[in-house]
Amino acid sequence: MRRVVVTGLGALTPIGNTISEYSKGLQNGANGANLITHFDAEKFKTRFAAEIKNFDAKALLDRKDIRRLDPFAQYAMVTVAEAMDDAGFDLEAIDLERAGVIWASGIGGFSTLQNEITEHARGNGTPRYNPFLIPKLIADIASGQISIKYGFMGFNYATVSACASSTHAIGTCFDLIRWGRQDIMITGGSEAAVCETGIGGFNAMKALSTRNDDFLTASRPFDKDRDGFVLGEGAGALILEEYEHAKKRGATIHAEIVGYGATADAYHMTAPHPDGLGAKNVMKQAIADAKMNPEDLDYVNVHGTSTPLGDIAETRAILQVFGSHAYNLNVSSTKSMTGHLLGAAGAIEAIAGVLAIKNNFVPPTINHFTDDPEIDPKLNLTFNEAQERNVKAVLSNTFGFGGHNSSVIFKALED
Repeated sequence: MRRVVVTGLGALTPIGNTISEYSKGLQNGANGANLITHFDAEKFKTRFAAEIKNFDAKALLDRKDIRRLDPFAQYAMVTVAEAMDDAGFDLEAIDLERAGVIWASGIGGFSTLQNEITEHARGNGTPRYNPFLIPKLIADIASGQISIKYGFMGFNYATVSACASSTHAIGTCFDLIRWGRQDIMITGGSEAAVCETGIGGFNAMKALSTRNDDFLTASRPFDKDRDGFVLGEGAGALILEEYEHAKKRGATIHAEIVGYGATADAYHMTAPHPDGLGAKNVMKQAIADAKMNPEDLDYVNVHGTSTPLGDIAETRAILQVFGSHAYNLNVSSTKSMTGHLLGAAGAIEAIAGVLAIKNNFVPPTINHFTDDPEIDPKLNLTFNEAQERNVKAVLSNTFGFGGHNSSVIFKALED
C-alpha cells in the first residue's frame, strides 16, 4: 500500500486561532476555559466553557458565507484555508478527481437549529424559517462547501460518530489514499456547540463539570476530584497526501500517518466499558495496522475527558496494551487545556501529536492537584508542564457516545 503524509495543518482552538498560536498554547500549558460569552448562562448548572477567542468571521470569510453557514462550518472554512495555504498547492496542477474531502462534526449546526425553533416559538404559529436553515444545520455541509471552494471532485462526505468523528474522518482519508483511490484529502472536524441547548443538554446528562467557583481548573483529567468535561469549540484541519505525490511537488512534510483503528464497545450508550475493552482493542488495532510494536510509541494523546469513569478505563486499557512499556510513555490529555471539542476533538488532538513530533515536546495535562488511587501512579501523565522529548511516534485516541472508538498513529518521516 502507498505511504500517506501530512502536508498541511490548520487550527482554530480555545488556546490559539492558528497553528502557530495553538502550538505555543500547547507548549505553555495554556488554559482555554472561561465564563461563557455566547449567551447568558447565569441560570445554567455550568456557566463556563472553552470558547474560541477574538474570532472575527468578517475578517476571514465572505459576507455571503457568514450568512449561509453555521459557525461550525465557518470554523471549518477558516481552518482549511490555513491548511491549504500551508500545503502550498497549485490547484491547476492537481487532478481534482483524485482529491477529496471528508469532514467531521458530531452535531453540526446546533445553534442554528436552536435559534430557528426559538424564533418560531416566539411567533404567531406561522412557519417562517430561514431558507438556509437546512443547509446550515446538516453536518455534511462543511465538506460540501470545502469541495466547492477548492474544486475537489473526489470522495466527499461527513463522518458522524460523536467524539470519535474526526479521527474516523482522518483514518478513512488515510485508507483512501493508501489504497490508491485518492491522492489528496482534506480532512478534520469542527464543532460549535457552546449554546443554550448544548450546555443545557450536557448538563442534563451530568456530563459537564459544574465547578463554577473554580472554572479555570475545571478540566482536570486523571485528578481525583474531576467532575466532568468542559465543553469546547473550534476546528482542526489536516491535508493528507500520497507520499510520492507530495515529494514530487516539493511539499513540506510534517509527519507520516501510519496506522488507524476503529472499534465499538458494544456496552452502553454513554459509559465506557469499565475495563477499557473497546479502547484496548482500538489501540492494538492501530498499532498492528502500522506494523509497529507497542515499544515503538513515545506518546499517547488520550481521550482523557475528565470524567470519573472514562479516565480510569482508558488508563487501564493503556496498561493492557503497552505492558511495562506504558511506564516509558508520555501520556497526556490536551482537553485539560482546550476543553472537549466533541466531533472536532480528534482533529485538534491529532494535530497536537504532529506538533509534538515536529517540535520534540509533549503537551501537558494541566490542572492536576490530587492523585486518583484508581490510576496507576507510575504512568507519566505529563502533569502541569510540557516535557521535552524526542517524539518519533504518537498514538491519538478518541472515543464517543454510543461506544465508538478510533485511534490514529503518526510518526516522523523516514525515507
